[in-house]
Amino acid sequence: MTGAAGGLAAGIAPALARDGFERITITYRATPPGATLAAIEAAGVEAAAIRVEFLDEAGDVEAALARGITAYGPFDTLVHAVGPLVVKRFANASLEDYRTALDGNLRSAVLAARAMLPAMREARFGRVIFFGMLGSSQTRPFRGFSLYQSAKSGLVAFARCLAVEEAPHGITVNVVSPGDIREKTLDRAQALERAARNPRGRAGSYEDVADVVRFLIAPQRDFITGQVIEVTGGLQTAAE
Repeated sequence: MTGAAGGLAAGIAPALARDGFERITITYRATPPGATLAAIEAAGVEAAAIRVEFLDEAGDVEAALARGITAYGPFDTLVHAVGPLVVKRFANASLEDYRTALDGNLRSAVLAARAMLPAMREARFGRVIFFGMLGSSQTRPFRGFSLYQSAKSGLVAFARCLAVEEAPHGITVNVVSPGDIREKTLDRAQALERAARNPRGRAGSYEDVADVVRFLIAPQRDFITGQVIEVTGGLQTAAE
């Protein structure tokens, strides 16, 4: 699972440990991965971490991923949670913001897929999960999200095309789009006690997102692919 040293992914990765994996390998950038690794191991699963900076040159990213596959692979499941948030009005955005949004969200997914898919094709089984955002499958516009939403909508298009191409190999590709989950470390019990501005009326949690990821990567889910599932508490718009 990429980007699992922090954020929602840090809670999701240990949740996956309950689903029969022999090993869960995570990537990290700056945040130390120790806490996530300990949580995975506490669930009885072997854990490993590799450092990958997805904003580096493509060749460097590919080399880092290749080292991880050699050391810990091959992998039959990719949960790609890397995706730096860029929220700026376009008038205030720079080309560096553009690079961060597009390379961090879309190019990173392309590079991760290129690295992981060959082994899945050979095994004729694979599960791939990418993370979108609210409205990314409809290119829904929100102020301040011109670059980020563009990257996430491009990611949805990539995932759906990939789903069609890889289905004959027994590989499913789906997108999970979390809503406005402000506190990434909340479990569901804590979230039930926090009010939030969505139709459900309570905050979202990493467990809400993990439930959908776990459902989609199960071996039995071979007939669900190319889908985008929003985990938003019914939220339909973003704060302006």
